[in-house]
Amino acid sequence: MKTERKRLTREESQQQTREQLLETARQLFVAGGYGGTSIRDIASQAGYSQGAFYSNFASKEALLLQLLQRHMEAEATQLTALAQSDIDTPERVLTALEAWAATLNLEADWCMLSVELQLHAKRSPAFAAEYKNIWDAHQAKIGAVIGSLFQRVGKVPPADQNELAAALMAMAHGLALQRTDTGADPSGKLIMLFLRSLLFAPAAD
Repeated sequence: MKTERKRLTREESQQQTREQLLETARQLFVAGGYGGTSIRDIASQAGYSQGAFYSNFASKEALLLQLLQRHMEAEATQLTALAQSDIDTPERVLTALEAWAATLNLEADWCMLSVELQLHAKRSPAFAAEYKNIWDAHQAKIGAVIGSLFQRVGKVPPADQNELAAALMAMAHGLALQRTDTGADPSGKLIMLFLRSLLFAPAAD
């Protein structure tokens, strides 16, 4: 007996189209670069018309920004939840951080996409402004989490928390770019070394 497939509402159908366009674009940007991927390529590969693309995104740049915002929001949400949990000792905080750090660069494609974002921001002033807004908001969220972690272990940050966030983000992205397909990924271990050094360094005189 065949199970009747549930008919999607208009909103559900549009959301499904949007998700497929986003995922297809992500794959194409990684494989062929932003400049080498057209809206026609994205729509065709996803199985839609260019009209369907424009019904969901104003431009290719708008889609790229959506990919960036989604990734950063997911990362910030995970770290914020960890910082706000009921963990009650510094060592347990670090254990939870280590579990989080181990997942940072599991998406191997993201490091390639992040390079595309940064390169395109260098070439397009309009895109750069939007890119900076998203980046700055993400940095502020990570900075707030870092400030919270220092408070949890009873320490004062050795520098402005947003500057520490910028250093952490640069380190994570740089390590991701150096990742190879063979061997263990050291990113999580090195990021934790950075965080441990900050959180438990002797207070400056």
